[in-house]
Amino acid sequence: MKKTFVILSCIALATACGSGSDTKAPENKDNTAATATTPPSASTASTSPEAEKALELIGANDCTTCHKLEKGDAAGAAIGPAYSDVAKKYAPAADTTIDRIVKHVIAGGSGIWGTVPMTPHPSLKEADAKTIVKYIMTLKE
Repeated sequence: MKKTFVILSCIALATACGSGSDTKAPENKDNTAATATTPPSASTASTSPEAEKALELIGANDCTTCHKLEKGDAAGAAIGPAYSDVAKKYAPAADTTIDRIVKHVIAGGSGIWGTVPMTPHPSLKEADAKTIVKYIMTLKE
């Protein structure tokens, strides 16, 4: 029974997080990209250009399917850890730590936050993944 539950959970996770779509969002007439999902809001009223870019990338990818900014986000339970928990776990965020997390985001894997695997994101550019990870590391409470 336990094996069946784990297998079904993995299948549900793969289905929910593994869109694997390489299609780009359509552009509207003023050449600004429209995203399929709304990026999460920043916790502060004014954000830096780097934070805005990271939030845009998070919204344009499938990140918010499994992760939330903070544990108490109104959007409901998440499959993966909240970004604020990731920031706390890896503080202080050295360059080697950021590079390791970037590789994990792109390659996927499991075992760090439990048994549920993180789906790989091979189409995500390393520079974009680094922008996202650097932003996440600023979310320590």
